[in-house]
Amino acid sequence: MGTLLVSGDERRAGAEIVQGAEACYEHSVNHLAELGFPKGVLPLRDLEECGHVRETGFVWMRQRAPFEYYFKGTGTRVSYDREVTAYVEKGKMKRMTGVKSKQMLLWVPITEMSVVPPDGKKIYFKTAIGIGRAFPAAAFKEEEEEEN
Repeated sequence: MGTLLVSGDERRAGAEIVQGAEACYEHSVNHLAELGFPKGVLPLRDLEECGHVRETGFVWMRQRAPFEYYFKGTGTRVSYDREVTAYVEKGKMKRMTGVKSKQMLLWVPITEMSVVPPDGKKIYFKTAIGIGRAFPAAAFKEEEEEEN
């Protein structure tokens, strides 16, 4: 289900846009699977719109309001802005915006996440200053099972 794009954001030109909570949830879960990520890795809520520009790999997911989520499998609290954006390719999301992880007492922006080859059993999260950390992909599969 696509609509015309009415925005000054050139990154979104030529985008496939999906609107509505159910359609966006289904679209984002399918897209995560295509990229090789478990669906629990981005547990966004109340999605209003999501889009994908296939030519550039730019994606966005807009939810009704920002929220925080605690990943039990990793012991990590993550904050999601109203809009999360990234450039995607198989096994990788880069130039991410709208995602922060609480480390100690500080909120640290997450700018990249990638599936660690060759077996894909870990997901590596990287910050804007290049520091990163890997977690077992199974920790995010547990999250998706609890949501269902």
